[in-house]
Amino acid sequence: MPTPAYDETNIFAKILRGELPCHKVYEDDVTLAFMDIMPRADGHVLVLPKSLARNILDADPGILGLLITRVQKIAVAVKSALAADGITILQYNEPAGGQIVFHLHFHVLPRWKGVQLRPHTGVLEKPEVLEGFCQKIAAALKAA
Repeated sequence: MPTPAYDETNIFAKILRGELPCHKVYEDDVTLAFMDIMPRADGHVLVLPKSLARNILDADPGILGLLITRVQKIAVAVKSALAADGITILQYNEPAGGQIVFHLHFHVLPRWKGVQLRPHTGVLEKPEVLEGFCQKIAAALKAA
């Protein structure tokens, strides 16, 4: 079965074009990272390439190499900024693999001993809470 074409109306494409706002943690020529508005953990960050790829299955390998270095950089900053005990990195592909938004992205989730991930319930976090985490993580990135 052929892979569906990239849908330029997906929410991440709209964020990349500046049509929708986000709490931006990091941006460069390859990557945009921002706070997940329905976080499964405090400080949950999404990292995505600026290039158009539905998921890891159709992404340009050269972009993937550049992207994963940014995922690592952001994960280190999230762990440091939030004094997390660990980090979980998630990446889903296709509906059967759990993908909901069809633009390649990685979830960077800070983890603490004894604290479970919250379920994906669709509940929006308060903007001021997201902005607080965003500022802490962005400051850690600048200090690195």
